[in-house]
Amino acid sequence: MTGAVATDTGPEPKKKRPFWVELPILIGVALVLTIIIQSFIARVFVIPSESMEQTLHGCTGCEGDRILVDRVVYYFRDPAPGDVVVFKRPDTWDADGPATRSGNAVVAWLQDFGSQFGLAEPSNEDVVKRVIAVGGQTVECCDSQQHVLVDGKPLDEPYINSSYGAEEQRKFDKITIPAGMLWVMGDNRNASADSRIQGGGGSNGFVPVDNVIGKARYIILPPSRWQGVGDHNPQALSAPAWQSGLPAGIGIAAAWPTLWLGRRLRAALTRGTDKSAG
Repeated sequence: MTGAVATDTGPEPKKKRPFWVELPILIGVALVLTIIIQSFIARVFVIPSESMEQTLHGCTGCEGDRILVDRVVYYFRDPAPGDVVVFKRPDTWDADGPATRSGNAVVAWLQDFGSQFGLAEPSNEDVVKRVIAVGGQTVECCDSQQHVLVDGKPLDEPYINSSYGAEEQRKFDKITIPAGMLWVMGDNRNASADSRIQGGGGSNGFVPVDNVIGKARYIILPPSRWQGVGDHNPQALSAPAWQSGLPAGIGIAAAWPTLWLGRRLRAALTRGTDKSAG
């Protein structure tokens, strides 16, 4: 008696999900992860202008640095002198051109998300500057050496961009920073609309601590610019500058969900376009 011989062909190869099934899943995962990460941990911010050169690169209409902004650090302490911070533009500051965000909260969030991948322009309501003085301190410019003075003492500012004649800084009278406020300035000192001139200067230039979104930690894009963002304390003459920062891999690891999802979404959209064309 001859029995049938069973042939084990092994498990069938897993079928690849079609584009129209994969795309909604990717979008859903991207939205959930991005909401969680950007709301509580970190967010990616696009540098829109040259006001922080040479520390951070940016210009109108070009691809500026993308930085990772730490949202956790200020849960435990207030911003300190030398910190490079991203903050919401105060009501007393001048508007930087027409609004780049929709009045619809959902659409505005999608625009913020898209700006991280070059799909939408950066918000002009978010600003990046360096903290120079904090509540209770006095600030003025300048001494005979063109140094900004805080509490009557000259600052040590190795990060200032001298390419545009920063040796002749815009002068301003002594002013006392109220509690809960910050005095911020750009590293590209003579090409920065900051606390010195916003709203006409003076008290209108203050930035509420509550407006601060987070601290700039790493430049994550472009790859040629991978490095930490220096937080040299200008009020401590012996404080070291660490422009090279921590290894770039740490910043990339923290930002990987947003970067990875952006790449997957672009790849999925490309496949969908190719199939439609075929």
